[in-house]
Amino acid sequence: MQELFTTLSSKGQVVIPAELREKLGIETGTRIAVRIERDHLILEPINEGYIRRLRGSLKGPDSMVDARQREKRLEK
Repeated sequence: MQELFTTLSSKGQVVIPAELREKLGIETGTRIAVRIERDHLILEPINEGYIRRLRGSLKGPDSMVDARQREKRLEK
């Protein structure tokens, strides 16, 4: 894919070129996740695929069942 260029405004705003918005299905009001990976700024639309990838990523070391059973043992 060819590189496309944009400019940062004085308010810190960036315009995503129309070609990229269309390709990624980004419409007015689409929320965008922003993060740094190494020295790169990553912008990613929050869509079904993004949310599906998060599934299970916030899981703690114990399941809810294990945590509840541990609490019951401590109460005794």
